[in-house]
Amino acid sequence: MQVLIGTSKGLIVYEILPNMAPKELAIHFLGFSVSMIFVDVHTDRWWVGIVHRHWGQKLHYSDDQGLSWVEARLPSYQGFKMINGTPAKLKEIWSMECAGADPVKLWLGTEPGGLFSSTDGGVTFELNEPLWYHASRQKKGQWFGAGSDFPFIHSIVVNPHNSNHLYVAISCAGIFESLDNGASWQPKNEGLLATYLPNPQVEVGQDPHQLLIHPKSPNVLWQQNHCGIYFTKNGGQLWKEVFLKKGRSSYGFSLAIDEKNPGRSWFIPVESDQRRVAPNLKLEVFETSDFGQSWKSVSKGLPTTNTFDIVLRKSFKRKENFMIFGTTNGNLFYNLDEDPYWQLISSHLTKVNAIEII
Repeated sequence: MQVLIGTSKGLIVYEILPNMAPKELAIHFLGFSVSMIFVDVHTDRWWVGIVHRHWGQKLHYSDDQGLSWVEARLPSYQGFKMINGTPAKLKEIWSMECAGADPVKLWLGTEPGGLFSSTDGGVTFELNEPLWYHASRQKKGQWFGAGSDFPFIHSIVVNPHNSNHLYVAISCAGIFESLDNGASWQPKNEGLLATYLPNPQVEVGQDPHQLLIHPKSPNVLWQQNHCGIYFTKNGGQLWKEVFLKKGRSSYGFSLAIDEKNPGRSWFIPVESDQRRVAPNLKLEVFETSDFGQSWKSVSKGLPTTNTFDIVLRKSFKRKENFMIFGTTNGNLFYNLDEDPYWQLISSHLTKVNAIEII
């Protein structure tokens, strides 16, 4: 299989096959920060978001596996304003997703918190006004930036059995659900705790770090939150927190889930919000098969001393029995066929922002 690695210095393509050493196939956009990767399952088109220091956000696509690239038209906030009355401007593209079985519709999540859609395969994008003008956004302190200047939509998940049903995760605001293809939105944050706010149980103001939907059981969603790990078995009506052993951190950004067992997931912890390093300077991966009732470390082969790496929200992926993650210090590890040992691909990349398995 091929793996796309988006780093702060370019897009790297690897081929990883059983019983063979990983092979680097190509490097694209050398020297530029690749912040978002998306592969359209309907067209096999590669989409890449790039943040230029001078030119700002750019969006490119390739229809020939990177042999050539086309710069796409960016989504525009023209005519729309922020809550304070200033003109809204695109700062960064955080996420992109197909609209389920719909072959031409795409969703695109951005900072400062706008969700865009395209009905022509990405030729043009339109701002989703029901979410942009949602009543909760008009209230001070409910939508705000966390780790960035403005709120941003980093996760878009679509019900694989119903393309009109989708969720978005907004940092900070929380999880929002639409049952009508984006025509209306409802917050789905019951059970979450925002311990950084005076009222931790606010309906809007939560800080999800990542949101995943189970492909075969779409009522099951997993969430890595600023304040813990959560899952829901009822489509977000109620979230339940899961805990590691006493003394273990549940702070982090990245999760991976099993495509068959909805109760099985993997988590890579960070020591804390204040200390964003591997806990005890030891890089570990934890696995649960029972919705977090029990956890075990599956970390053989990973560094155990003086490890300052953490893993960002789009940098840990699983497909079938293959897992791969990249760190902020440029270390790239993979695990094939659930081998008990993680294998190192490279220890001299730059910060890994995003990964996509093809």
